[in-house]
Amino acid sequence: MGKGKLAKFADMASFSNVYQYTFDDLRQHPFALKGRWCEDHFHNANPIVLELGCGRGEYTVGLARLFPHVNFVGVDIKGARMWTGASQALQEGLTNVAFLRTHIELLPHFFGPDEVQELWLTFSDPQMKHARKRLTGTRFLSLYRQFLTNGGTIHLKTDSLFLYTYTSHLIDENHLPLNVRTADLYHTPDMAASPILSIQTYYESMWMARGLPIKYLRFALPQEGELREPCVDIPLDDYRSYHREKRSPKETGR
Repeated sequence: MGKGKLAKFADMASFSNVYQYTFDDLRQHPFALKGRWCEDHFHNANPIVLELGCGRGEYTVGLARLFPHVNFVGVDIKGARMWTGASQALQEGLTNVAFLRTHIELLPHFFGPDEVQELWLTFSDPQMKHARKRLTGTRFLSLYRQFLTNGGTIHLKTDSLFLYTYTSHLIDENHLPLNVRTADLYHTPDMAASPILSIQTYYESMWMARGLPIKYLRFALPQEGELREPCVDIPLDDYRSYHREKRSPKETGR
């Protein structure tokens, strides 16, 4: 039988690769690793990549295995889920993996200017009724600018046609540099040799088994320029046909 939540929380408190810092903690004193993740945690000068809404950490750990000379930090507010990836990374001796339990809105308190090179958004809640809550919306892109390098890369991997279409229009509206856009990642010839295809989360495998194509966008976020929301009508996803509500109980992430 698997561990319960309380046991997992107790484990997480002792994990060397996990940081849990509440808003009350931030009000009392700044986060010590802000601007110093490479020096004081990873002990190297390698690039830092974040996975936002990392859930069980499958993608964070998978990327860390593929790219040992890159530092990865999985971010989520659900500690019981994060335990899976954090414990696995420790068991495998993956020193280029860390996890941060916090709200995504608070990330500028944890990372300094130009400290992060890339962001991964993997199967985020599309927030079809709330543009301000979409992790690819202008509110969050403006937030990412506070710690992402100029022209830093953002990856969006999603089963949601709504979120894919919305983000595509936002990229076009703001003339953001676009590297890859595909509505069917696993059947795109140019992507066949990409290492990202070797990583699949539990939910991704479930959507693929139901015949739902996986969409992927990779674009750059310059520091300069006003960000504008696209003024388009986008057809909504059919949530219930894929039981999305069962795997998206929170505002940000899986």
